[in-house]
This record gives sequence, structure tokens and C-alpha cells, in this order.
Amino acid sequence: MKTVLLALATTTALSGAAFAQDAIKEFNIGILGRENAQDRMTSNECLRAKVEEALGVPVKLFTPADYDGVIQGLLGGTLDYAWLGASAYAKIYLTNPEAVEVKLTKQNLNDSTGYYSIGFARKDSGITSMDDAKGKIFAFAEPNSTSGYLVPGAELTATYGKLEDYFGEVKMSGGHEQTIVGVANGDFDAGVSWADGVGNWEDGYNSGAFRKAADAGLVDMNNIVEIWRSKLIPEGPMVLRKALPQDVKDKVTALTADLWETDKECAYGVAAGDAKDFVPVEHSAYEGVLAARKLQEGM
Repeated sequence: MKTVLLALATTTALSGAAFAQDAIKEFNIGILGRENAQDRMTSNECLRAKVEEALGVPVKLFTPADYDGVIQGLLGGTLDYAWLGASAYAKIYLTNPEAVEVKLTKQNLNDSTGYYSIGFARKDSGITSMDDAKGKIFAFAEPNSTSGYLVPGAELTATYGKLEDYFGEVKMSGGHEQTIVGVANGDFDAGVSWADGVGNWEDGYNSGAFRKAADAGLVDMNNIVEIWRSKLIPEGPMVLRKALPQDVKDKVTALTADLWETDKECAYGVAAGDAKDFVPVEHSAYEGVLAARKLQEGM
């Protein structure tokens, strides 16, 4: 009996030690640079608080200046959770396929799980199509953006050839908000940003960068016009660092999946507008974007 009790005590001690080693002391959420840092913090503060309550450890939001800050944070293990664009996810996967796990994505009000890169210009510019934008100053968001560079860059190149030759000048604005404000202010003649393409243009559609900018009063959608639209892009994945304890991953995934049911106002801020739900998604949804990213990087 004493031997059995000793064995049980040893097993329990080892299990406790393993649990202690697996337990996390903090949890860090990275937010892509689609808008200014303070707005990103404000929109996601409710999610931060909910995750902190669920996990019982301090949770912090990180808003790097560019997409690569979030990408490197997930690869390096300093970030635990992020909602990525498909291209940013592709970069992580191609660098280290074991770094993160795909969990959820956004489902739009029309049940789709995709969105569009939208080309746009000022209404008073006389630019009503991408053909009219020839020779003009054109803005993309940044190199790691799916809808702000990878997809529109590839589709426009296929149609018009080398973009530096087609447009008068190609610029990287630094982010979607910067592109929208830059076009609205006349700093760029035209550019691309993202939207679900559902709902009304004058509202900035139901969700996306235009909706966020319109809600914030940064742009009057009646002063800009849509001039081009990409093919449907798979909505980016919410990912968790793979090395996290399973119970942590389960709690955070369940909390996010239920957000539209438990706190619609919070979900609206996280989703950059109105949507139906956050739903499960698989790695296979991003195979096309992975292929495009490989071509872009010459892999």
C-alpha cells in the first residue's frame, strides 16, 4: 500500500509540475495596422478584457506600426493571438508551418466568408474606372496586406502589365486607413482598400476599412467612388500560437466564436463593422493565397 501511495504521490507531483510549466503568465494579442493605434486599441479593448477574465492572467494588446510586427511577434512567440489577413497568414505558414493554428474567420451578413479589394477615387477626380487611373498616383496599403497589395497587385498586373509603368506613380500608404484618407484628401489619385461588399456604398458597406473610416468620421463615402473590385478573397483567419496550452486555445476560441451572441457591440468593433458571426475555418481555405504569396516571393 505504501508503495502504491508513494507512486500516486510521485505521479501527482509530476503532473502538478507539468501543469505549472504549461500554465501561462500572460497573454498577448496582436492587431494588424489597418487604422491608427489608438483606434485599434479602443475597438479591441472589450475583447482584451473578456480574454483576461477567461484566462485569469494579464492580457495586453499590441498594435505594431506595420503588419510585419504582428507576423514576427507570432513567429517569435511574443504574441499569442491575432486576426490576420490571408497574406500575412501565408507569410507565417511559409516561414514556419508549426507557428500558429487557424481557428476562426468572419462570416458576413450574406453568409459569405470573403471580402473584396476595392479600387476607389474621389468623385470629383473624373476617375470612374481603373482605365481612367492610368498615369495617376496610385496607393496600395503595404506589402503584407492581402487586399491592400497582394491580390489587387496580382490582378491589376495580369490586366495592365507592370504597375510602375501603368500608373504614374505607385505608393505604399502604410495602411488601409491611410489610403482612404489619402485619396479623400487628394494625396493619391486612386487606391485600394477592403470591404465585405455587402450593404450600401454610402455606409462604407457593412464591414471593412471603409466602414471603420466612415464610422469614425474620417471620410464621407459620398465624396469617393468605387472604380474596381477584385475577385472574392477568403476572409483572413484568427490564429493562436500553436505552442499554447490546449485549454487556453479552447477558451479563447470559444469566447471569440460566441462574441456576436454575448456582446454584439464588442463584436462590431472587433469585426470593423456589422457581420453575422465568427465561424471555424481550415488551413485549406488559404491554399490559393499561399500559392500567390509563393509566386510573389519567388519561392
